[in-house]
Amino acid sequence: MHCVYILRCRDGSLYTGYARDPQKRAAAHNRGRGAKYTASRLPVKLVLVERYRSITRALRREYAIKQLSRLEKQALIRRGLARPRNLTA
Repeated sequence: MHCVYILRCRDGSLYTGYARDPQKRAAAHNRGRGAKYTASRLPVKLVLVERYRSITRALRREYAIKQLSRLEKQALIRRGLARPRNLTA
């Protein structure tokens, strides 16, 4: 599985990334071994995970999410929480 994830940082900002294991990646971020962006905003919390069978689809989705406004990302998170099993082809 290829996953796109969104983290909520201590300052309330949102970080979007790609990982095969988003829980493990979030733990790495919290150890300061993630992105520079999150290193100064610890701790982070995993708030959304979308799963894809194809790395191409996952990376395209990551890019698309990064283009969204903060309000659009928050709406996406709310919808994702309403559907905890957010599996996509």
